[in-house]
Amino acid sequence: MRVRPVGIRVRLTSGRAGYRAGVDVVGDAISAVRLGHPSSSRVRAGGRWCTRLDPYDGAGFHVVLRGGCWLLPDGGAPVLLGVGDAVLLPHGTGHVIADSPLDEAVARDRAVPFGQWRGEAGEQPGRDLTEVLCGKYRLDCSRMHPLMSELPEVVRVRSRAGGHHGLRAAIDLLAGELDERRPGSRIALPSLLDLLLVHLIRSWMAEATGGTWPRVLGDPVTAAALWALHANPAAPWSNDRLAAAAGVSRPTLARRFTTLVGRPPMSYLTWWRLVLAATHLRSTSATLATVAARVGYRSPYALSHAFEKEFGITPGRYRVQALERSAGR
Repeated sequence: MRVRPVGIRVRLTSGRAGYRAGVDVVGDAISAVRLGHPSSSRVRAGGRWCTRLDPYDGAGFHVVLRGGCWLLPDGGAPVLLGVGDAVLLPHGTGHVIADSPLDEAVARDRAVPFGQWRGEAGEQPGRDLTEVLCGKYRLDCSRMHPLMSELPEVVRVRSRAGGHHGLRAAIDLLAGELDERRPGSRIALPSLLDLLLVHLIRSWMAEATGGTWPRVLGDPVTAAALWALHANPAAPWSNDRLAAAAGVSRPTLARRFTTLVGRPPMSYLTWWRLVLAATHLRSTSATLATVAARVGYRSPYALSHAFEKEFGITPGRYRVQALERSAGR
């Protein structure tokens, strides 16, 4: 007889199970590393221009709202961006954006630091201007989810008629909010920027021809197991209970999960619980006992031992260092 974990119900209806799991895992992968609020600015520039953004501990993005420009990532080939194109730099790669393609040496020599350029470009009047929505997300890259880690240095989403409706809607809402600050903008803007990040990653997953995680979340068995683990990581999971939740035998789950994810199900669960513990330590004032209960450990001692083994640092020291980084010290 198959035993289902209490409070966990997983029903595989079709390939859409992978999409349901994908939404949860993508959201969790982002939440686990996100720090503070994202920032953005809308800049108009005409004539000859070239600006540089140095490598950043997080992710950057650009959306071309009008005109066109070139992205020149450090060590990479120039990328032409047209109206409606969006680009995500998920690993904070240093780069130049400019009115024309340049080789790396010339770009570095000509480029004005972004903060200075933004102030000079401002809201230039006139025709034939390029208008770009620029922004960045601050991330803790010390323990990235493998889904985030395998994103390429540059994720480009082209504007296509009839494609990426959610992304287009998010861009329109964000541009409109920046055009006219209205009541509630302080809450709306960060939320819209988070929505933009989700849609950029979704778009990459929909178009990716390679990569591990699009395949992982497209496999109904592995996706169902991941959905169950992410839905309730503190549940008393075992290989048998997880296999029952996924609707397959234990050997089938172990084989498919390990092959696709790169580690056995219980090993992934242990790692994910510790990542969640780090997130709670970094973003809340909860006691170690409370954090342990939230992520499925029976005692603070058990969590502390596992945490130090994985991170090489005690939970208390990790929290202190996270607060120091947040304060900019």
